[in-house]
Amino acid sequence: MSNYIIRGADVLGNGPVDIRIADGIIQEVGRNLGAGDATEVNAEGLIALPGLVDPHTHLREPGREDQETVLSGTRAAAAGGYTCVNAMPNTNPVQDNAAVVEQVLRMGEDAGYADVRPVGAVSRGLAGKQLAELGAMAESAAQTRYFSDDGKCVSDPVLMRRALAYVKTFDGVIAQHAQDPDLTKGAQMHEGEVASELGLAGWPSVAEESIVARDCLLANHVGSRVHILHLSTRGSVEIVRWAKKRGFPVTAEATPHHMSLDHTEARSYDPRFKVNPPLRTQDDVQALREGIADGTIDVIGTDHAPHAIEEKDVEWDAGA
Repeated sequence: MSNYIIRGADVLGNGPVDIRIADGIIQEVGRNLGAGDATEVNAEGLIALPGLVDPHTHLREPGREDQETVLSGTRAAAAGGYTCVNAMPNTNPVQDNAAVVEQVLRMGEDAGYADVRPVGAVSRGLAGKQLAELGAMAESAAQTRYFSDDGKCVSDPVLMRRALAYVKTFDGVIAQHAQDPDLTKGAQMHEGEVASELGLAGWPSVAEESIVARDCLLANHVGSRVHILHLSTRGSVEIVRWAKKRGFPVTAEATPHHMSLDHTEARSYDPRFKVNPPLRTQDDVQALREGIADGTIDVIGTDHAPHAIEEKDVEWDAGA
C-alpha cells in the first residue's frame, strides 16, 4: 500500500492545504494532517489541479514506433500531469475502422499511464474521398465519438457535410484541420515579410480562415458539432467568435506554441519551428491569447507530434 501526503499545495488557487493519497486515491484534504506512515512530499508554492486532458496528440502507434509508442507517449503525458489523451488517427494502418481504434484503446489500457481515447478518421485512409466506418467505430469497444483527418483537411465540402450529418445521429464531433490544400501547395512558413525576406514559400492566413468559415456555416446548417483544431490566426478567432455569438455548434482549440512563438523564429532555420499550421505574427499570437481569455477558444491542445530528427525537415507536406 502506497501512502503519501502532499504538503502545502494550493488547490485551484484556494490556498495551501495537505492532501492525503492512498493507493492513488485522494483520501483527505485539510490542513496540518498527521503523517502517520505516509511519505511526505513538499509542494509549497505549487498548484494542485485535477488530471489534465490533452484533446490532441499523435502517439504514432501502430506503424511508426520509431517515432513514438503508446507506452512512451502516455508516460510522457503522465509526467506532465495528463491523465487522458486523444490519439489522432494518422497511424499506419489508419484509425478508420473499429479494429484499429480498439487496438489503440487496448494499448492504452495495457500501458496504464493515462487513458487513451482513439480519434477515428473522417475519411478512409485519410484520403478525403469516402467516409470512414464512423458508425462501426462509434459502436466499437472504443465508443469513438470524435473524428478527424488531422494532418489533412477534409477539403471537400460535400464530404464534410455528410460527415457532420452522420455523426449527428450519435452526438459525435468532427474535428477539422483547417487548411485549404490548394492555397498551401509548397508552402513552408507563414506568408508575410519574414517569408519574403528568407525567400520561402508563404502559407496565407486565408487558407485556414476560409475553411473555418465554411465549416462553421456547415455545422450550423446541419445542426451538428464541429471542432476547429489548432487555430493560428486572428481571422480564425474572429470567425469562431462570430459563430458562437450566433449559437452555432462550434468549438475550437489552440496550441501552446501558437500562443507563445511567432514567424520570426524561422530566421534561425531551426526545423523545430517548422510546424503545421505555421507560426504566425505577434498580432495572431495576441488574438489567440484573447480568445482563450474570453472563451472563444475552448481548450488548449498540445498537438504533440513526434518526428524522427532526420525526417523533420523533409516532412513538411505530411502535416502533424
